[in-house]
Amino acid sequence: MAPKKAKRRAAAGDGGSSNVFSMFEQSQIQEYKEAFTIIDQNRDGIISKDDLRDVLASMGQLNVKNEELEAMVKEASGPINFTVFLTMFGEKLKGADPEDVILAAFKVLDPEGTGTIKKEFLQELLTTQCDRFSPEDVKNMWAAFPPDVAGNVDYKNICYVITHGEEKEE
Repeated sequence: MAPKKAKRRAAAGDGGSSNVFSMFEQSQIQEYKEAFTIIDQNRDGIISKDDLRDVLASMGQLNVKNEELEAMVKEASGPINFTVFLTMFGEKLKGADPEDVILAAFKVLDPEGTGTIKKEFLQELLTTQCDRFSPEDVKNMWAAFPPDVAGNVDYKNICYVITHGEEKEE
């Protein structure tokens, strides 16, 4: 039997904007609203090419090509207000399993219940099974989720980021 959140996501269908808010928990909507507000540099309620340029510049990316910015804005079907922004994230995340399902899959690999998996073991699985990670994918994985000094990877954090889009604040 599917969890309630998964049923809500399935009921949301192909992402019509009227159901976009039902795809997310209230805490997630608030996180996306904060992100939207940061990106909407001129505070007009619409994310434009200039907003993207300004926010990227504030993060140190100063030489972003106009074509790249246009491509980002064109991912939306029209002006990017908050509902469109949320819909875009919903479409990107559609098909992602709920956090508890992903967590349960990792727990199979953690019989002691430590909340971690050895880096070498996880890397071997990711590079030899199913949709195999490339060396670049592995490099990006360890940059995003560096193992601790003992070589353990916190899979609970990985699950959270997959389903919420950013690390938990400790």
